[in-house]
Amino acid sequence: MDLKNMRSDYQKSKINFDNLDDNPITFFLKWFHEALEISDNEANACVLSTVSSDHKPSSRVVLLKNINDRGFTFFTNFESEKSIDIENNKNVALNFYWPELERQVRISGEADKINHKDSDAYFRSRPRTSQLGTWLSNQSTSISLDHNFTESLTKLEAKFKGKEVIRPSHWGGYCIDVDKIEFWQGRPSRFHDRVLYEFDTDNWSKRRLAP
Repeated sequence: MDLKNMRSDYQKSKINFDNLDDNPITFFLKWFHEALEISDNEANACVLSTVSSDHKPSSRVVLLKNINDRGFTFFTNFESEKSIDIENNKNVALNFYWPELERQVRISGEADKINHKDSDAYFRSRPRTSQLGTWLSNQSTSISLDHNFTESLTKLEAKFKGKEVIRPSHWGGYCIDVDKIEFWQGRPSRFHDRVLYEFDTDNWSKRRLAP
């Protein structure tokens, strides 16, 4: 394995610094739609990074489920490790990487729970099997290596037979109120295009960053 010689010379696109959107959410949506068109994988997959109460960072892949003027929303178990981190420290980061487009987007901001009504609405849109799964998994807790969910699932299916599966109170959404978004476009010879948007009071500012 020759890691030191593994490299690519990016040349698929570039950022037009003379015609940048004033709002980074608008810019993100353009890139996101292009990723949806070309990606064979989940374009909404991103890495969420949190920091624990003892200042240790942790990262994992989550799925983006909504984008609006308020920010970026994902859903999870409120008793999971990531949620415990967020309750101790709301500052989080998201990272999107679309290799097919040679693009990366880095996002930071504060995460807060969305209201119950919005969490309920999204929960109802999920497949029934996914709804039942939220009741079965105590996310991040230890279980035996030979644990089998089949028996528990059978009991749960019987409990909700002929009924709507309601959202458990320990599951719902977080919205990240964004304060920084950086767009990165791979360029030849590592002279990558980078533009950083920062929110201050009620306006977005933008500036180009060196590769």
